[in-house]
Amino acid sequence: MEKRVWTEFHGDRLVSNYRRMVERVRPARVLCVLKANAYGLGVDLVAKALYGAGCRLFGVADPFEALELKGLCPGSHVQMLSGVLPGEIPDMVKEGIVLPAIDLATARLVSRAACRLGTKARMHFKVDSGMGRLGVPVSGAMDVLSKAAALPSLEIEGVFSHLATAGTPGDAYALAQIADFKAFLRDARSAGFRFKAVHIAASDAINNFPQCARRPFNMVRAGIDLYGSFDPNGRRELGVECVFSLKARVAQVRTLPAGTSLGYLRTWRLGKRSRIATIAAGYADGLPLALSNRGNVLVNGRLCPVVGRISMDYATVDVSGAGDVRPGDEVVCLGSDGRHSVFPDDWAAAKGTHAYDIICSLGRRVERRSAT
Repeated sequence: MEKRVWTEFHGDRLVSNYRRMVERVRPARVLCVLKANAYGLGVDLVAKALYGAGCRLFGVADPFEALELKGLCPGSHVQMLSGVLPGEIPDMVKEGIVLPAIDLATARLVSRAACRLGTKARMHFKVDSGMGRLGVPVSGAMDVLSKAAALPSLEIEGVFSHLATAGTPGDAYALAQIADFKAFLRDARSAGFRFKAVHIAASDAINNFPQCARRPFNMVRAGIDLYGSFDPNGRRELGVECVFSLKARVAQVRTLPAGTSLGYLRTWRLGKRSRIATIAAGYADGLPLALSNRGNVLVNGRLCPVVGRISMDYATVDVSGAGDVRPGDEVVCLGSDGRHSVFPDDWAAAKGTHAYDIICSLGRRVERRSAT
């Protein structure tokens, strides 16, 4: 029995996107970010495709993601990019996960765990150059780095930072962050530090600040770019494709008279006799409530408006112009049929958010399938 709502993942497109990025930033290396179940698309499918394409550098947000990815991609460099909590450290060191040094206290805990386990822990020193979220403030970073590097059983193999406003080409704040981080790197080099990995660019910076893939930087972190870069500038620059579609089934089709109200709170009334399909997908599956009375889906190759308030499990759609529509028919909620497309950007605009929020909100009951 098939699920009513599912994504179709195109591994060939993902691999093509990955290879485009590899060529774009060469000789810098590409670390693929697969946090949050590969941004909601299914980490098992995404990791398998990237691993098969030769990727061995992966980033995640928490320890459970790290362990899952280590199992999916044996022999790979798996790195936690966010903070690590004290209780998580022993298991992460034991499993060889690369950890972030967000402060001296964390570095000390990692060092102690490595000493107890008789191993050497690998860390990337995280500098807060202006994001204001995690890491060692750039103004005092040299002092903390020196103390962390002196700890036993600890290797500071990389250093990184994160830009707050890289979505805007030429943004002055982003340029200031880059300059401050470069100044820190010069100081570190003068003090004798050499790092295997130096990175500040995530997807937005790959698209808008290409200097972040050139010396002194030698790694970039590819996240949303892998999945289709819903930043229009990124799509244009990299030539990447959306790697997934979201589909559902029609539950019922009825012809309803003018004046009929649809859904909770009666937010839509039919101005004329209309053919209305109820589709078996709602906000529990990832359809934003904000699509009510303003979004579109594809039915039989036609853009059909969402009419009425989206509920947890269902949405109502006007299919009057979509020809013969029957229960069980396929509905493309996100994706393309060659002529028309509905992208995560479209839903994000309706919701007043960004595409990350849309794809990370795909519900647990949405089946993640390979398109091939």
